[in-house]
Amino acid sequence: MRQKSTRKVAFGNPMFPERSPLSVEEKVKRQQEAESFNRRCEEIFRRVYPELVPRHYNWSIHIEPNSGDYFIDPDEEASFQKAKDKYPHAILMAMRLNNTGCVDKMH
Repeated sequence: MRQKSTRKVAFGNPMFPERSPLSVEEKVKRQQEAESFNRRCEEIFRRVYPELVPRHYNWSIHIEPNSGDYFIDPDEEASFQKAKDKYPHAILMAMRLNNTGCVDKMH
């Protein structure tokens, strides 16, 4: 069993001082990359949605935007695993083939 260690940090001090805060330029760059990623995924989703939703309503879809590939399955974990098997290091977008495209827990 590992010993639990505590580390007191004075209020207002960074928890990890070795990590420098991001510059404004880096924050803008990351924001632009995220927006570009989202746009590319949304384009793929809009393109495939009309043909997939009648047969696969409420299935999970994972999109890899660099290749344009997508992976669907009724089970979200299975869809994710299919995508990771083909693209182990890719960043994926998870969506659902329903009216909103939002991923949420089924009740």
